[in-house]
Amino acid sequence: MRTATAIANANIALAKYWGKRAYAGNYPAVPSLSVTLAGLQTTTTVSFERSLSVDELMLNGVAQEGKELDRVAALLDRIRAVMLSPCFARVVSANGFPTASGLASSASGFAALAAASTRAAGLDVELDAVSDLARRSSASAARSVFGGFVSLDAGPIAVSNERLAAKMFAPADALDMHVLVCVVTEAAKTIGSTEAMRRTAKESSLYDAWLAVAPVQYASICDSLNRADFEALGRAAEASALTMHASAFAARIVYGTQSTFALLQSVRRLRDSGTLVFATMDAGPHVKVLVQSPNVAGVREQLVKSGHVLRVIDAQPCAQGVRFVDEDTR
Repeated sequence: MRTATAIANANIALAKYWGKRAYAGNYPAVPSLSVTLAGLQTTTTVSFERSLSVDELMLNGVAQEGKELDRVAALLDRIRAVMLSPCFARVVSANGFPTASGLASSASGFAALAAASTRAAGLDVELDAVSDLARRSSASAARSVFGGFVSLDAGPIAVSNERLAAKMFAPADALDMHVLVCVVTEAAKTIGSTEAMRRTAKESSLYDAWLAVAPVQYASICDSLNRADFEALGRAAEASALTMHASAFAARIVYGTQSTFALLQSVRRLRDSGTLVFATMDAGPHVKVLVQSPNVAGVREQLVKSGHVLRVIDAQPCAQGVRFVDEDTR
């Protein structure tokens, strides 16, 4: 038996990734830039055991089958392809935040799985190889391998099987920014990101417009971060999120709830009153509010008073990328 445990943190995309290249390999159609968040983490242990006849997955204390297990097994198959003595694995994973609800649990989950499985398999690989491995299961997971602000390029135009890894764009302290994660439900979202992206590409009349504008928004956000301009970054990040969701809306995919839209209005009112505060959303109903240190307490108080949040998680940029907490390579 060979075992390793890894921790990875979730990330929130400031320049959104939405859509995949038409060919196989899970390559993103547009570039993205994210921030890895402290306090939102997944811990995953992988044990390769000769006694197992199939892969096993325990997520948050519940045995998994079907799609969740299949995605994990597909990543493990890539590991087994290069193991000298391949065998099945037992995977035990736990999220410290709601799972499959739009809080990037797949990002932290597959980043931790990629790291733990390579270490348990005895493979000595660089972080960019771990990032590429994670990306093939979840594109956003490539970014959770690294700390700070992280970028991921779009996939190549032509059909390719080349490596595509994320890279750290700027350290965690490059910008004073808090992300107030407004949790509006503990339930899983009604449609997964992969299926939603497929439907958007196929059915949305705005998808081509999204493909055209997303790289421009990405460049604007990168420039704002380079200048440590919080206001410019916040405005561009909010625009990226709303543009992404507009393309999904046109395919009749609506992640927002009544609470979601009420929170977006609350952020707009706060900004109109003079507070520099901006909103972003991933593929889920939760709203993430971008704010700087002097305004955190006041903005958080107003968000809680709105009555539209179950809880608010104050997350700051995390300097750490994926890391190992325990290993046993007997």
